[in-house]
Amino acid sequence: MFDWNDLKAFLAVARGGSTLAASKTLKINQTTVARRIEALEASVGLKLFERGQTGSRLTEAGEDLLAEAERMEAAAEAFGSRASAHQRGLAGTLKVTSTEILANLAITPALGEFRQLFPDVKIDLIVSDVALDLASGEADVAIRSGIALTVSDLVARKLADFDFALYCSRDYAARRGVLVNFEDLKNHDLIGGDGSHLPLPGMRWMFERAGGVEPAHTSNSMTNLNIAVKAGLGIAPVGCLLADLDPDLIQCSEPIPELRAGSWVVTRPELKDAPRVRAFIDFIVPHFAALRRSLEAKGAAIRAEKAAAVVSFPKTA
Repeated sequence: MFDWNDLKAFLAVARGGSTLAASKTLKINQTTVARRIEALEASVGLKLFERGQTGSRLTEAGEDLLAEAERMEAAAEAFGSRASAHQRGLAGTLKVTSTEILANLAITPALGEFRQLFPDVKIDLIVSDVALDLASGEADVAIRSGIALTVSDLVARKLADFDFALYCSRDYAARRGVLVNFEDLKNHDLIGGDGSHLPLPGMRWMFERAGGVEPAHTSNSMTNLNIAVKAGLGIAPVGCLLADLDPDLIQCSEPIPELRAGSWVVTRPELKDAPRVRAFIDFIVPHFAALRRSLEAKGAAIRAEKAAAVVSFPKTA
């Protein structure tokens, strides 16, 4: 089997055209380069160069083997790069969990850029509206909304606060009218969520004010709940940032202070200083902020266009 250093000498001579040029590239003397070429030729049993006064020219066999040598060189460089990344902690798998809405809106669209910056970090995205248990290792990093982190030993970094209001579709408003006041909720179709699977304080708040009315439709998915509102199945609390972007959704109330929810990127204390974890968090926080600014600007324009369809809002006080 040939020596890897002999193969490097072969590549350097092929590219430089002479053992002298190769010696300068490899920073070894010319005699050593010539000796390595001879050792490689003896190892493979082929003459790889025609030598002359003007330098060294690849033989037919040398030309044929050059591409294979270059592939081996690329593989060796990739091996070294990945080993270096592991030494820095910027390699390996990172399990990230998020709700479907945040995964589709903010995380997945950003992963292409993250991979360009950190190609040796593999993101396993676990999409679930159910909060996974980070402490037991179900995920390394979570992006969560509306949770009480003050009683948790998790390490969290704030992303943003989000407003919620009651919304219905244009079709529903045309058929049933918009909300007059919160007492009027009992006269409307209300969309509920499966509280055993989802933390839905907004749903509880709405149904408490509706006086125990049964939901006209339920779902255990936040994404599906938003689609149910858009489909005209009734009224439900929806995040204003997304609802304002949809021309088909009509805002039925002012943002409800009790439903304002924070979003956080969360990890376990022992992982907070792991390089791949810090790299992801330091990347996603400013990305999230920029995305929010962009969506708010777009939503303001669409909200102005929808204003004519909205009558006076019921007061939250």
